[in-house]
Amino acid sequence: MSHHVTTFGRRVSAAPTRLRLPGTIRRPRRVAMLSVHTSPLHQPGTGDAGGMNVYIVELARQLAAKGIEVEVFTRATSGDLPPVVQLAPGVLVRHVDAGPYEGLAKEELPAQLCAFTHGVMQAWADHRPGHYDLVHSHYWLSGHVGWLAAERWGVPLVHTMHTMAKVKNAALAAGDTPEPAARVIGETQIVRAADRLVANTSDEADELVHHYEADPDAVAVVHPGVNLDVFHEADGRAAARARLGLPQDALIPLFAGRIQPLKGPDVLLHAVGELLEECPGLRSRIVVPVVGGPSGSGLAEPERLQKLAARLGITDVVQFRPPVRQDQLADWFRAASLLVMPSYSESFGLVAIEAQATGTPVLAAAVGGLPVAVRHGVTGFLVQGHEPAAYARVLRDLATDPTLTDRMGAAAARHAQDFGWDAAATATGEVYEAALHDHRRRRRVRDRAS
Repeated sequence: MSHHVTTFGRRVSAAPTRLRLPGTIRRPRRVAMLSVHTSPLHQPGTGDAGGMNVYIVELARQLAAKGIEVEVFTRATSGDLPPVVQLAPGVLVRHVDAGPYEGLAKEELPAQLCAFTHGVMQAWADHRPGHYDLVHSHYWLSGHVGWLAAERWGVPLVHTMHTMAKVKNAALAAGDTPEPAARVIGETQIVRAADRLVANTSDEADELVHHYEADPDAVAVVHPGVNLDVFHEADGRAAARARLGLPQDALIPLFAGRIQPLKGPDVLLHAVGELLEECPGLRSRIVVPVVGGPSGSGLAEPERLQKLAARLGITDVVQFRPPVRQDQLADWFRAASLLVMPSYSESFGLVAIEAQATGTPVLAAAVGGLPVAVRHGVTGFLVQGHEPAAYARVLRDLATDPTLTDRMGAAAARHAQDFGWDAAATATGEVYEAALHDHRRRRRVRDRAS
């Protein structure tokens, strides 16, 4: 699979072919990247930290390797944090004081956007004009700060939604909380203000146009990547199971991610319950690890999943584990028979590619970007809907034919090779160049008109 960028109403290969723009093409030297509600330094799988954190870290590193410096602005969540941290050569993380350090939920952060914007402007004031060539904001909260910063600095705004309120509200899990109207309004304003919008998939690009009336020519499709230096097959499933103390002959369906209704971990537990009712002999050789911490609406009842496992009578086969570092997560992926992602909404689903890169197939809901990340019947299985019985059927098939994991795992590892971050950063750099080009052209038009 090649990576694509949709720009000026047409689709072209992001690498190695370059966009042909009239006039002199200028690459940005330095980008201000905004991530208000979650820091790239936070552990993915805890609180609001997840795929977006991984996305920002890996994209920033690769952009810096290509000569584009990145400064990431994020809200300080502790008084002990230094104002500036070097994440990697050419990548700085700036901690901005905005509201109390602890105890603020993501839903309370809109009230702190003025304070955050003030902190960003203070950092900018310490530099000469033109220090930042472009603003790239992530998630709608950052988009509002990016909108103001880009206007003030006279530079283009590139925005990545990651998730969208209208899309999430159209596919809510039972008991989940809808996104507020204020977010819908805010996202609509950002879509209008941005010079370029980066979507993870063509479906997400279509959703931006359909739900938010985005200009199709302003939407670029760039598939996220995977760190292939961390997520790879290494020494195989048996060795990973030995390291993690897992039985060699077990069926191990793994859930890895933030524990909240949106991600559907309860669907997996119900599926395991149904499987064991139908095949009680499997109980002695199934282990169900749940690796992650409560997040979002899941924080309202952090032990909900444990209570569900008890009600279903499967506490003896379910293992709840805290979030782990990326290298440890790679071992959990290697050890698993398959990764299970019964999500109700996913803009892309990075963990699906990460798991496949380690040689593990994926069982996922056919939502959002997951049909791009997973090749149904080749690298895993896609399920329409969230009925536990459908997931239980796949688990039963794997238990009946253990060689299926190896066959699909080999195809999954090959499939994941197409999703390196180097290609994603190349494509994103071209989006930046297109945004700069259009921004300069519009400015020249305005100057001539005045």
